[in-house]
Amino acid sequence: MAKVIIKNSALFAARMNTSPYPATAKSSQSDDYHGERIADPYRWLEDDRSAETARWVAAQNAVTFACLDQIPWRRALRERLRKLIDYPRYGIPRRRGDLWFFAKNDGLQNQAVWYVRQGLHGTPELLLDPNLLSDDGTVVLSHFSISMDARHVACGISKGGSDWVEALILDVQTRHFLDDRVQWIKASGLAWASGGFYYSRYPAPMAGREMSGMNEFHSVWFHRAGTPQSEDQLVCEDRVNPRRFHTLDTTEDLRFAVLNISDRGLGKKGNAVFFRDISLPGAEFRPIISEIGDDSWDVLTNVDDCFLLQTNHGAPNGKVVRYRPSTGVFTDVLPECDLPLESTATGGGRLFALYMKDVATEVRVFTLDGTPAGTVPLPAVGTATGFHGLHDDDAVFYSFTSLNYPPTICRYEISTGRSTVVQSPAIPGFEPSDYESKQVFFSSKDGTRVPMFLVHRKGLRLDGTNPTLLNGYGGFNITMAPSFSALRLALLEQGFVFACANLRGGGEYGEKWHEAGTKLQKQNVFDDFIAAAEWLIANGYTSSEHLAANGGSNGGLLLAAVMNQRPDLFRAAVPQAGVMDMLRFQKFTIGWNWIADYGSSDNPAEFAALRAYSPLHNVRPGAKYPAVLITTADHDDRVVPAHSFKYAAALQEAADPARPVLIRIETNSGHGASSTSKQVEITADVYAFLLCNLGVTPKF
Repeated sequence: MAKVIIKNSALFAARMNTSPYPATAKSSQSDDYHGERIADPYRWLEDDRSAETARWVAAQNAVTFACLDQIPWRRALRERLRKLIDYPRYGIPRRRGDLWFFAKNDGLQNQAVWYVRQGLHGTPELLLDPNLLSDDGTVVLSHFSISMDARHVACGISKGGSDWVEALILDVQTRHFLDDRVQWIKASGLAWASGGFYYSRYPAPMAGREMSGMNEFHSVWFHRAGTPQSEDQLVCEDRVNPRRFHTLDTTEDLRFAVLNISDRGLGKKGNAVFFRDISLPGAEFRPIISEIGDDSWDVLTNVDDCFLLQTNHGAPNGKVVRYRPSTGVFTDVLPECDLPLESTATGGGRLFALYMKDVATEVRVFTLDGTPAGTVPLPAVGTATGFHGLHDDDAVFYSFTSLNYPPTICRYEISTGRSTVVQSPAIPGFEPSDYESKQVFFSSKDGTRVPMFLVHRKGLRLDGTNPTLLNGYGGFNITMAPSFSALRLALLEQGFVFACANLRGGGEYGEKWHEAGTKLQKQNVFDDFIAAAEWLIANGYTSSEHLAANGGSNGGLLLAAVMNQRPDLFRAAVPQAGVMDMLRFQKFTIGWNWIADYGSSDNPAEFAALRAYSPLHNVRPGAKYPAVLITTADHDDRVVPAHSFKYAAALQEAADPARPVLIRIETNSGHGASSTSKQVEITADVYAFLLCNLGVTPKF
């Protein structure tokens, strides 16, 4: 059996040498894919409810934590992380009538607390403390939907980080929950209308059926406040296409219900859109876009009888159009331009268009008919979010952040176009002037120009010896925008360089950039990441012996695939909650939803592409892999832990015994940490692993 050894750690290497990996049974299971027989000896680990899997998990965690426990400064690192994150953090405020609602975390609270105040400058009063909903702080408030009359809040809660949501109704005046309990909600909003809210759900589980198998026949319902769920009204369902998503929102004036339908399980990236005038009894849904294709359509608001929508139809960089139902005609309001349109928002009679210029936000302001009304100056190259408001607001709020700029809440005044800072965090021991952030560009394998952001202490010497952490994602049209992390400071303080590569597959340069990293072109994402690492080495920032990498979810897939292709490139790697079995991902929970990005092994051409890079199926026996810490969680019902279980078993069998392959399995967490305390614990273990394997002894 392999022995676990950590570089430059003689103090506890002896203990690791006596901790072999747990034995993992192998079966003769194999499957036929288009005439090719593929072995799957660890199939039994897919059953995360079985006693055998539970024993395997316990044994793996025992080895992992026995190793981590030998790190003498691990506790000090955890305390440093706690101090770094112990500062007040505010959310963007929302108005309903004369009441203002906002969230605040005092620092170490597991969940942010919601407050309400009369008027913008009134005295804050406690409205809801989610930390009181569980003993360990792992009940997450996933939805907070305020009714337009400010009487109620529809609160979506999930337990242990699960994607499954239960909705409760909070009475704003009494601060108490009603008796309502609305269950089986997933991939849904909570959209208020008169007397209640719309939501999307799956059927209740039948006897003997696990919730993990309930992911078909998504439907929309209406729940009237103060009534049992059994009396809810079915609004929309499709008994022919079981894997379609159906979500519904309402316009600010509560006149229209807007229904979105998508079918990503069939590989279609776009959606259909329907609307209904709910002010007219008996009105039926009418189409804006009647068929699901590859174009996305997002209704922003209504202007009287017309709708404003953001779309990429005929515009890969995105545009805003007006749709007039009486004529069925679309008119450009904001035509496509040379910059990608990341998002749009409305408030105070203005349309805020958030463009990306080389991944950084550029905010342009328009009237609702598309007339230019200025820009919003931002303090640095970074990321702005927010700008949502009501039609009669005199100001909107937004948040700005960058690698070296903590999230700051600002107020934009409609009449003057001026921005003022409302909440600026003070982080203990952090001086922005001590650090330097920059954007660089490198060429990928095919010559494509790819951006990357860097942050490190000032005065960095480019001598190839700096410990460096490279992060990436590259998928699902998600932009890896520059943002601040207080926890990341624990590495930067020790001389680390942090690099975030903006790979193809994301949304950094519009839909064409996204498509260039999907399905048969997924290898571009891996080539981009490899080129990013090679650029850091060639330009003197680091070397392979000092370079680590991490990524989560689709980023975990990225990292594992790159390790198979270039095991020599990194000294340490942390793939987190990765999609590792690319031949069977669509068979677990909501995994079929990813076919639009990945393709499917059911398709012969897509199978060949998936087989070529699937992390589980390309582990190379005897390859000199980096030291690896795989992380996952027992309540992850999005990327199920079986992906990481099977991959860990395969890698432990194949990897060079001189470098550790450990798996850390969190409890009562889902696809990401379910609380502040768990976030600190997981980060401390990841950072401790990286520091050890890069030969860095931290000073606290």
